[in-house]
Amino acid sequence: MEHTANTTQVDVLIVGAGISGIGAAYYLQQEHPGRSYTILESRGATGGTWDLFRYPGIRSDSDLHTFGYEFKPWRDEDAIASADKILAYLRETVRENNIDRNIRFHHKVLGAAWDSTTARWLVDVERTDTDELVQISANWLFCAGGYYRYDKGFTPQFPGRDRFTSQVVHPQHWPEDLDYTGKKVVIIGSGATAVTLVPSMAAKAAHVTMLQRSPTYILPVPSKDAFANVAGRVLGADRGYALARRKNVIRQRAVYTLCQKYPAAARRVIRWTNARELPAGYPVDTHFSPDYKPWDQRLCTVPDADLFKAIGSGKATVVTDRIATFTETGIELESGQHLDADIIVTATGLNVQMFGGMTLTVDGRAVRPSDTVAYKGIMLSGVPNFAFAFGYTNSSWTLKVGLLCEHFCRLLRHMDENGFDSVRPEFDDAGMETKPLLDFAAGYVQRVADTLPRQGAEGPWVMSMNYNFDREVLRHGSVTDPNLRFSAVAPTKTREVVPVS
Repeated sequence: MEHTANTTQVDVLIVGAGISGIGAAYYLQQEHPGRSYTILESRGATGGTWDLFRYPGIRSDSDLHTFGYEFKPWRDEDAIASADKILAYLRETVRENNIDRNIRFHHKVLGAAWDSTTARWLVDVERTDTDELVQISANWLFCAGGYYRYDKGFTPQFPGRDRFTSQVVHPQHWPEDLDYTGKKVVIIGSGATAVTLVPSMAAKAAHVTMLQRSPTYILPVPSKDAFANVAGRVLGADRGYALARRKNVIRQRAVYTLCQKYPAAARRVIRWTNARELPAGYPVDTHFSPDYKPWDQRLCTVPDADLFKAIGSGKATVVTDRIATFTETGIELESGQHLDADIIVTATGLNVQMFGGMTLTVDGRAVRPSDTVAYKGIMLSGVPNFAFAFGYTNSSWTLKVGLLCEHFCRLLRHMDENGFDSVRPEFDDAGMETKPLLDFAAGYVQRVADTLPRQGAEGPWVMSMNYNFDREVLRHGSVTDPNLRFSAVAPTKTREVVPVS
């Protein structure tokens, strides 16, 4: 790998050109038009998740009036939208705001080193298209790459895996030429990906079986938001979108609060809804009644009850059992039942990876994320001029990302007005209890919980999942805080900012 001598200088380096990175770029150039920025994207296109995943039926599981940006109305009639529509929306945002001129594709960040004497990060970047190693110097590093590995999904070790003579596919690596027409498909999993795949594949496959070890809470929702569509026609796109967004924020919070405060009642409502959509006499409690409380894990939504319709049509089946072994022709279950399969899809989840797997050092000291505490859900204790975008797990991801970007821009303005060029949070309360960053029972989180940053029990160290609380803190609250340490260094030639071509 070749190392180049030239180091590009930039004010803010954004890592990731998905929904968070595009949003961060918009807010940054709106609020700080004189500040230079570059977006690094390890892949060859914008869109992040929505460009990466190509499996049948991929769609949002949140409504686009809250999953979309606050500054750009969602104009399509479908509130639960397919990936192609979401991708078109994101790329339109990029074009409209000339963000594309600041994106560098095939640039993967390997590591970043902070130097307090210059108040800058020196970032090592691999050009994956040329195997060249380049360096970029930035005053701020903004990680917007989400929280899972883009290059590898999670697949457990299944006994007898090598015995199966046909094709095994993970949704994160879907083959473009996979033909499942008239074939028997077994999908292992019960999360959002599995419940999306089942009805989509059932339209062409001979039969689709969703094999789950345990059930998931699943709630049917309309694919179109009648209120939003009427509001848009009557009030205009901007005002109608704002009203629909406000309504859906309230609804999302109400559903989550109901599930948390009254889990038994929520369980009964969800069960009743499922039973109404399924054939008479269907064993709802066997296949759709989890042992955990609603929203202890993410609640799956299915647009227009498409999963239940596929089951009712006889084109799809749900089996709740454990895998004993793969066989040459399918899967043998612990109950003794054998599932014949021409194709097995392992919709078994993702691998969590914070900050794209990059390494960080501060003045030569390696940063272990698990030793840090998240500040306001946007910075890490002891790490200067480092921000990250992490959205809601109990609501639309982008709701929080927008607030984080606003707060980030306000923080930059405060630093400009007071002559500061670095800031770091310091977690000085040794007596404060800390807990995992994500209070979430999902397996993909639990597998890596001990490698993630922590959160505190109170104050700015809480990783809030409440939009109303965050709106007050991030949008209206002060950017100064006793836990923040601001500083400035004397200007030097090495700190001159050169616009990126």
